[in-house]
Amino acid sequence: MGAINDVEAIFNLPPPQHVSALPVPNSTRSFWNTPESNPLAREGSEGQLISDADVCIIGSGITGVSAAYHLAKNLEGTQLNVEILEARDFCSGATGRNGGHLTAEIFENFLIRQRRYGSDEARKVHQLEIHTARELAKLIKTEGWEAVDFVSSHRVGLITTDRELEIAKNNYNAAKESSVDSIEEVEWLSETEMFKAYGTPHQGYRHSGNNLWPLKLVTQLYKLAKQLNPNLNVYTNTPVTAIVRKSTATSRQWSLSTPRGDVQCSYIIHATNGYTSHLLPHMHGPSGIVPTRGQVIALRASAPSSEIPNDCWVGTLGWNYWFPRPVASSDQEPLVILGGGRDESGPLPEESYTIDDSVVNVNVGKKLRNYLPSLFPGKYEEGREPEIEWTGIMGYTKDGDPFVRLNHFSRFCCLDLRLKVGPVVNGSQATDNFVGQYIAAGYTGQGMPRAYAW
Repeated sequence: MGAINDVEAIFNLPPPQHVSALPVPNSTRSFWNTPESNPLAREGSEGQLISDADVCIIGSGITGVSAAYHLAKNLEGTQLNVEILEARDFCSGATGRNGGHLTAEIFENFLIRQRRYGSDEARKVHQLEIHTARELAKLIKTEGWEAVDFVSSHRVGLITTDRELEIAKNNYNAAKESSVDSIEEVEWLSETEMFKAYGTPHQGYRHSGNNLWPLKLVTQLYKLAKQLNPNLNVYTNTPVTAIVRKSTATSRQWSLSTPRGDVQCSYIIHATNGYTSHLLPHMHGPSGIVPTRGQVIALRASAPSSEIPNDCWVGTLGWNYWFPRPVASSDQEPLVILGGGRDESGPLPEESYTIDDSVVNVNVGKKLRNYLPSLFPGKYEEGREPEIEWTGIMGYTKDGDPFVRLNHFSRFCCLDLRLKVGPVVNGSQATDNFVGQYIAAGYTGQGMPRAYAW
């Protein structure tokens, strides 16, 4: 429970002085990001930058590309000029660095949301995640995107203490009483059942879950959006350094500064998650979005795939998460993607208010290396080094939910786009100062089953 308490406590501390900073250029390399898996890595980084657009999307992760896709789908044939501006390589932020899960929380954390919003709103949050995961799974199947390595199986929650069991059961019972969608599929497993199925002496639960190659998913989604709207372009290695309001007499109300020149546009979508305060400084601090560093390793199991089912897992109430990658044959030892370990990160602010994903935390790395061998005797070798280790920057919010109006239907060019993006606001300034700017950011580590929502 240390990690949970620390995350809550960080929002009660005074934030450090705000420093406007872009993503670092020398980030650690994630398992997902290779020349073969990221053909769009430097797309649009050379040549002429189109200086006029209807919509500028800042960020090329799951949020930014999903927005571009829904614009293209809902406005097919209207020739809307849309530009995605990315500070580094394509999808090189949190989406290209996460743990590879695409799983809705069916009952996990329900009580926290129920206390904050009431049962109806809490249920909507969980149903949104369920809907999003289903819609993405449907799209992957319909389009035949085998390259994204999509695996539909279970999410298994590992429970190692009486306190974890109590919290899980309380959340489950509250969600069941509120009739959350899919709650009937949750299955509780005893120590004996868990050992027989998975080789761990601890009890747990499971429900539907998915894993995939997130960067490949976003790549395919961008290509599909480009087919629907040929006027969609992405410009990588083109950081936006400033946003300036133009004269109301001009046709475009915003000017975006980049090292390659300015871009004039009518609407802006901020899809920068943990980096949001770079361009929106009022989003710095506990009332906004706190950049938070996560850490992941790719560790080779010591048992064959036949002994390690291809399910995705969470432990320590979701603060550790992992799944085995698909293999060609059942006698191969799978590579396991494992993230978390921040309960061992060190002093309280160690992994918060940082945008540096060029380094790893030694204490977190040690926790991750030792985690699975202790839970699955004989299936993971103690002392085995990971094949790769990396970090990424997430965006955390005080209430755990993103800055986005879930039922807000924005209108661009007087057409209903049905985008789940909310307008940018600042309590200290008139709303008109941000008219035409929209945001979807601050997913608190749960962006994959939320960002695509429409």
